[in-house]
Amino acid sequence: MTPGAIALLSMSMSTDAFAAAVGRGASRRPSIVKAMRAGAVFGLIESLTPIVGWMLGVLAASFVRQVDHWIAFSLLAIVGGKMIIDAVAADKTDTAPTRSGLMALIAAAIGTSLDAAAIGVGLAFIGVNIWVVAASIGFTTFVFATFGMLIGGMVGARFGRWAEIAGGIALIGIGTTILLDHLGYLG
Repeated sequence: MTPGAIALLSMSMSTDAFAAAVGRGASRRPSIVKAMRAGAVFGLIESLTPIVGWMLGVLAASFVRQVDHWIAFSLLAIVGGKMIIDAVAADKTDTAPTRSGLMALIAAAIGTSLDAAAIGVGLAFIGVNIWVVAASIGFTTFVFATFGMLIGGMVGARFGRWAEIAGGIALIGIGTTILLDHLGYLG
């Protein structure tokens, strides 16, 4: 993967954490320290889940080498499509209070990072350096979630939906690029 593709993937994987952080920040105006703590939790968990997915993908890679690009494309397209559908279909009148506390924060971080595990599986099939990608995803998520908490306190939760839609579109684009490259259309 090129550095640009890694950056785009990292931003895309961070948008759901950003959206969740905006929602959490909208329900309470966090200090910078609390926003950074939330960002660190989101970033750490978001960096670990693609590694777990990658490990599972490496175990399965020898069985699916002939169709690995289709699997990577499918996983990215499904996750990206789900992000778009979830963002568009979100109940705009939902004003339920966000649970607070460290365990609620960890649960939110895990919930938003499950898609990164699926992406990790796909990345195993295309032979990327998972450590670089995971570190990039973790750092980007830290930054996005920290700013999401702060922005949420200022503008409310609606802004996060647009970031999630953009992230979904980017994932579908990355998946399409992988597929077209492996089929020889971009070479």
